[in-house]
Amino acid sequence: MTRLPVVSGKELCSALKEIGYSVDHQTGSHIILRNENPPYRRLTVPNHKEIAKGTLRSIMRQAGLTIEELVDLLS
Repeated sequence: MTRLPVVSGKELCSALKEIGYSVDHQTGSHIILRNENPPYRRLTVPNHKEIAKGTLRSIMRQAGLTIEELVDLLS
């Protein structure tokens, strides 16, 4: 099983842009992303140097990504 990568908020936003998410707006240190393709979802990504493991797993679950898919998007 692949380990969960350590990513920053900006790196995660870049990876999510590849699967159809775009930045809607930013409130404080949280970046709000919207999906342009169905299902139309909204994700909130903290703009931190390192995203906590539980937060990253939650964002991945909401986006419908596995660890392997996220690693592929980041590389």
